Amino acid sequence: MVEKQTLHSSGGITPLQQMLASGTGALFTSLFVTPLDVVKIRLQAQRTPFYRALAVDSVPWSSVIRQSKWKCFLYCNGLMDHLYVCENGSGCTSWYKTPNHFRGTVDAFVKITRYEGVRSLWSGLPPTLVMAVPATVIYFTCYDQLRDFLRYGMGYQGSQIPLVAGALARLGAVTVISPLELIRTKMQSRQLSYRELHTCIQMAVAQGGWLSLWRGWGPTILRDVPFSALYWFNYELVKAQLCERYSVHEATFKMSFTAGAISGAIAAIMTLPFDVVKTQRQIELGEMETLKVSSRKPTSTWLIMKRIRTESGIRGLFAGFMPRVIKVAPACAVMISTYEFGKAFFQKLNYERELQNL
Repeated sequence: MVEKQTLHSSGGITPLQQMLASGTGALFTSLFVTPLDVVKIRLQAQRTPFYRALAVDSVPWSSVIRQSKWKCFLYCNGLMDHLYVCENGSGCTSWYKTPNHFRGTVDAFVKITRYEGVRSLWSGLPPTLVMAVPATVIYFTCYDQLRDFLRYGMGYQGSQIPLVAGALARLGAVTVISPLELIRTKMQSRQLSYRELHTCIQMAVAQGGWLSLWRGWGPTILRDVPFSALYWFNYELVKAQLCERYSVHEATFKMSFTAGAISGAIAAIMTLPFDVVKTQRQIELGEMETLKVSSRKPTSTWLIMKRIRTESGIRGLFAGFMPRVIKVAPACAVMISTYEFGKAFFQKLNYERELQNL
């Protein structure tokens, strides 16, 4: 009786099946979005060589070309942010340094495929799979479980349930993954072996305590938790409206895709200032790890936002508006539609098994 109630409140599937569906969604999203960001970074590298000036993504609010004292650039494929460290133009991945002249996005796809192989379009995929898949599994499974608990366990009703469940699920996922983010940054910045990494982490804990492993947690929370709350609130709202408009009980793949894209775009726009700050914090962290120095600039989220506003005005806080929307909207659409398709598959499978057992 308990098992049947659990299956009913979870949409007819078990938590393990939810984890499999979300993991599959993360895999498909990574495979789809990674080539787009590889091409984008290659085009940026062509316009602004790293050894001559600061990469565009490193300081997204600034339109001023500065002589490069920075040694990091940020790569984000819609699921995870990856920090790459360069030493005066060296030490970057080969696909970033490969000289080529691209006339545009399509030309870049063609030339990279022809001269470097198809696999080059998925450069940077391994760290995404290592980090994004577990984070996505935790996040999406927690969201569904929290939403169902609030609805069926606590008896709450209303449109605020996805908002609360989305915020709490993201808070938990970020808290679990945050130490792994710091470890990955250290490995990328110093090319440490696992034994050296263990020693490095021990020293960090000895100097700053266990809380030092969650450095950067604050700005990540300020970006990701509001994004998640807004995303799930709008997604459930748009999906319900589409189902009502087309008189269907369950959303189709196309409806989930559309609702995911719309809600992802809205959430991305509304949380853009925090994304700008998060990018700056990640770049500064990589710089500090590479040069083994402490930051001389204010690192508080609000102080960074104040500094950006002073330097570039309000527009500086919304820099990168179009690239972020173009990247996040399809990534959210692919992720949620694949996830919903996976859940529908398992729901049908469980239903057929129940019929066979009758």
